[in-house]
Amino acid sequence: MPIYQTSTFRFKDTEHGAACFAGETDDFIYTRINNPTVRELEQTLAMLEKGEECICTSSGMGAVNVVFFGLLSRGKHVICHETVYGPSRSVLEAHYTRFGVDVSFVDTSNVLDVEAAIKDNTALVYLESPANPTVTVSDIPAICKVAKDKGVLVCVDNTFLGPCLQTPLDFGADIVINSLTKGINGHADVVAGCLVTKTKELACHLRPIMITLGACLDPNSAFLTRRGLKTMALRIERAQDSAARLAAYLEQHPKVEWIRYPGLESHPQHEVCKRIMKGPGTMMSFGLKGGMEAGRRLLDSVKLCTLAVSLGGVETLIQHPASMTHAKLSPEARLKGGVTPDLIRFSVGIEDVEEIMSDLAQALDKV
Repeated sequence: MPIYQTSTFRFKDTEHGAACFAGETDDFIYTRINNPTVRELEQTLAMLEKGEECICTSSGMGAVNVVFFGLLSRGKHVICHETVYGPSRSVLEAHYTRFGVDVSFVDTSNVLDVEAAIKDNTALVYLESPANPTVTVSDIPAICKVAKDKGVLVCVDNTFLGPCLQTPLDFGADIVINSLTKGINGHADVVAGCLVTKTKELACHLRPIMITLGACLDPNSAFLTRRGLKTMALRIERAQDSAARLAAYLEQHPKVEWIRYPGLESHPQHEVCKRIMKGPGTMMSFGLKGGMEAGRRLLDSVKLCTLAVSLGGVETLIQHPASMTHAKLSPEARLKGGVTPDLIRFSVGIEDVEEIMSDLAQALDKV
């Protein structure tokens, strides 16, 4: 698919132009509205996520805000997992509440908590599974059933796993979100996002919002993301195999206090993981016995692993959420959601697993 690096498209005549704007044809008008390169990526992602339609956005947060802006308004209520990507929670707390949206943050890994939080005006249940950065897993099918019984829509951020390892729409979710920046593109050279809907009607409601907000994906980024898709399955398979070995290594290490990885039997929701996930993924979190100071020493001592935010790329990344990605949350919100001061988030890449393990070993020796 070529890069249609153009902002506007020529009409055949005035009648054609009028038909395009009247919605009588699906031809191209303006790249903020639609673009051939972007559309091809959207069709591919909709197929992979087993949805009807996909809307690509300029970032993962672009997708999140299209969903929130499209489904929430004054007097509406949203239930959100208490631990999600920092900006996803911050935008609800700091901005949507300003416009009269009622927000409840609950532990969505407990289905009963979700059910108890539903009100007459609840419009949306929004969750990440696995959650960022705690790697908490929610029972998506059970949550969808509870929500559907009450007529509430469910949106799942699938970024930690992607369509290779989990397809939430199969479990009853209405919308699935991915930060294309992460595992789908996988090369740390694109910022992009998408949302895939279960129905065309929902996509028809949300697409004009993306257009109006100006959250469109540019054609070059769409082309690069499509390139990343070609190796997605191979990259994830390699990184996931390495992650399983590294998680087992860390679980047995005397300086590691705790670890949370879906592939370990010690994961609190391990049985749910086996039931709804096609694989444990490449993400884990852990804490050291020396607490936050020990974690800082580890992070400052790694050489092959890169101290950086983001995840899901070819490089192994490691970071400290409490002072980085989730720093804007209040200390109380972080602790309630499990983002403890000692938590280290670890995204395994495709480097040689023995070299990653050696790097962790030498850094742990300095703790």
